[in-house]
Amino acid sequence: MKRRRPTKTRSAAAALRTLPNRRLELLLGVATRAHWTPSRRQFLTWSRAALPKHLGPAALSIRVVGNAGSRRLNARYRGRPKPTNVLSFAGSGLLPNGHRLLGDLVICAPVVAREARVQRKALEAHWAHMTVHGLLHLLGMDHVRPREALKMESEEVQILDRLGFSNPYTQSGMLGAHVRTAQ
Repeated sequence: MKRRRPTKTRSAAAALRTLPNRRLELLLGVATRAHWTPSRRQFLTWSRAALPKHLGPAALSIRVVGNAGSRRLNARYRGRPKPTNVLSFAGSGLLPNGHRLLGDLVICAPVVAREARVQRKALEAHWAHMTVHGLLHLLGMDHVRPREALKMESEEVQILDRLGFSNPYTQSGMLGAHVRTAQ
């Protein structure tokens, strides 16, 4: 499979210089070998960009899974027996080290790869989008109602822009996608 270069609006180095240095403890687990997955550093960069400025030290778990793992979790927790791109499981409270437990993201590598291909997006850009999207869920955002969906999409677009990625909704003609699917 030919890899596409990420669609960037400015250089990655310039984007990284503008990001605040936020303390984030990341536990990363990869339970699939079938597809390319981002590096720990990429996940940290994308996750830190989505954190609010006022948030102190935090902890996040990201687990990359295959279709079967995603299907099992999606069936158990959402009643939908099919794999999905990202699942968010909110954490609560503080860890013994004082970090706020944000929760767990479970990202399905085959679904992310398929969506990127179908939507003609760079794979890295779609991984960044799914990471930011999942983290915004952990921070309390949702896209069940149209107003919430537009607010969440707007926040995603702003964060991805700071990271140097193009708007994922206009790029694929999906602006307002959460509004349409939430109804």
